[in-house]
Amino acid sequence: MKTIISICMIFMAGYSTMTAQNTAKFQFQSEVIDYGEIKKGSDGVRVFEFTNVGTAPLTIDNVFASCGCTVPSWTKTPVAPGEKGKIEVKYDTNIVGPIRRTVSVYSNADEPTKALKIKGKVVE
Repeated sequence: MKTIISICMIFMAGYSTMTAQNTAKFQFQSEVIDYGEIKKGSDGVRVFEFTNVGTAPLTIDNVFASCGCTVPSWTKTPVAPGEKGKIEVKYDTNIVGPIRRTVSVYSNADEPTKALKIKGKVVE
């Protein structure tokens, strides 16, 4: 009985090590984009660039912004290990005032939910 339990434990430890090695992983150039002070009506498009530093293809399932004033778009095809991808956000700069928004990224990465931030201020 002890032998069977020992074999099962060794198998489970080996399996968990194997699955942990085959994961996708984000490495963002920056997790915060600072618009600074921008004029009303100016270009609100910014890009979060990332590299898949994992060992498996990285797939972004969905990206949500914390409000309708921010529209995200992203790399739809799997990003191979070592390759780069991007998440583009377009903020509505016709809204004057501070910018404090979260962009939530859902993926198959080792951290399946990633929160990115945009900040700044739109002035007249």
